[in-house]
Amino acid sequence: MQPRKKWESVNRIKRFEVNTLSYRTQSANKASVEKEWILIDAENMVLGRLASNVAKILRGKHKATFTPNADTGDKVIIINAEKVRLTGNKMEDKEYVRHTGHPGGQRFTPVKDMLERHPERVVEKAIRGMLPKSRLGRAVFSGNLFVYAGSEHKQEAQKPRQINLKDIK
Repeated sequence: MQPRKKWESVNRIKRFEVNTLSYRTQSANKASVEKEWILIDAENMVLGRLASNVAKILRGKHKATFTPNADTGDKVIIINAEKVRLTGNKMEDKEYVRHTGHPGGQRFTPVKDMLERHPERVVEKAIRGMLPKSRLGRAVFSGNLFVYAGSEHKQEAQKPRQINLKDIK
């Protein structure tokens, strides 16, 4: 038997090459994402469950084209934020904390007062807490979420599709 030459083994490998372009993973970017308008009625929904499902939709995790480093989510409109529920004793116990920036400037606001004055802020704070704490998380939150206390909203022209969050897994 004669020893093989180097070029013979290289030719054998080249014969079985596969077209790798068809096997590449497609990553979504700003230009390739199709955003949809979704309407969610928050009446009698538990705040945390609503927030976690909306955060998934805002990130785009419900889509097959989800890309972690791109805004692939849909635009979400939430109505009836004033009718959201809290479980247990959270209505009396839960407080939102902020700071004025001055010494001794820590302020506490009970969730009951916040629901009376600004019910949309309660839902926004819950959703913001479930998004990434990065530039992408802030961009997803600020441009894609619209919360309204009542049943009327300003995005009728976009023809949003109403969904039931219990149907989404």
